[in-house]
Amino acid sequence: MADDKVPYAAGPANSRGRQFREPAPRGRSEYQRDRDRIIHSTAFRRLEYKTQVFVNHEGDLFRTRLTHSLEVAQIGRSVARHLRLDEDLTEAITLAHDLGHTPFGHAGQDALNACMKPYGGFEHNLQSLRVVDVLEQRYGAFDGLNLTFETREGILKHCSLNNARNLGDIGERFIKRQRPGLEAQIANLADEIAYNNHDIDDGLRSGLLDLEQLSTVAIFRRHQRAVLREFPKIEGRRQVHETVRRMIDTLITDLNRQSAASIRDLAPESIADIRRAPALIRFSDRIRDEQAELKRFLHSNLYRHYRVSRMSSKARRIISDLFQAFMNEPGLLPPEFQARAQADTPRAIADYIAGMTDRYAIVEHRRLFSIDIS
Repeated sequence: MADDKVPYAAGPANSRGRQFREPAPRGRSEYQRDRDRIIHSTAFRRLEYKTQVFVNHEGDLFRTRLTHSLEVAQIGRSVARHLRLDEDLTEAITLAHDLGHTPFGHAGQDALNACMKPYGGFEHNLQSLRVVDVLEQRYGAFDGLNLTFETREGILKHCSLNNARNLGDIGERFIKRQRPGLEAQIANLADEIAYNNHDIDDGLRSGLLDLEQLSTVAIFRRHQRAVLREFPKIEGRRQVHETVRRMIDTLITDLNRQSAASIRDLAPESIADIRRAPALIRFSDRIRDEQAELKRFLHSNLYRHYRVSRMSSKARRIISDLFQAFMNEPGLLPPEFQARAQADTPRAIADYIAGMTDRYAIVEHRRLFSIDIS
């Protein structure tokens, strides 16, 4: 990271530090250490086999939670560099933001939340924080990864007030209705840019969407027409890639321009000024409205497509069956989770299920419910 960061950027001088004191890292920054710990974590490797939209085994080329996280990190770093913020912190947050996601994407999350409703519910952002604070078991001196406050705060994108009250300083901003630092704000919108655009690509690749449908969406139509003007004979995947990459470029350029203007108007002198202000990392009104239209289109035509709904229905049944089986008989849990279940059985079960990959959940369901004993 360049030495010309602005005074309201995150950095070692204004970090709130770690929960457990450690010697300063050698040859890297505190946020680079966070990033490295995230990349080497078990939860990060599991993202390779967790659903984004399409269940992992449905095709080798569809995005997974891992490839999504890498795309978010690339976008986030680009924006942070442009705004002279801390790229390493932005990267750490983006790489960790989905560590607590369940198998089977949002269908799995909704099913686990329904199972956990009598026991405090399930929030995947809160579970990501739980992964890095408690569940990763890699160090002799502490549970979790002992990340900096700023990375942990950025991971917690959403949080209910009830849960925030139990999180100490990490939950404070939700209670005070304040904002996180700009690096965390970047991670939020980098996530949106990545999933909207790669879901278009995956939807077309799967055959669940077609170009004629997408041409009804303003932001896609505008960029597709520009591509066809420049390359009249372009077809197939090449046309899709050329259109989507231009959409991403437009979104990042607009985000850079609008965010820089918002920051300039506020003229913040510290992170404290950022926290008290409205969100400063944002799109222009036009692009925000176009993004909202694209989201509505994807919800109606992709996420609710009958083939996606069928897999989502199976996913919900698998998650619900597993949860109920373990609640009825905690002795079915692996030994480490049986030990956790002695203190809080539902939460231990949620930890176990949330940590599963798609394929592991399917196999575990088969182990417990198949009548084939051969």
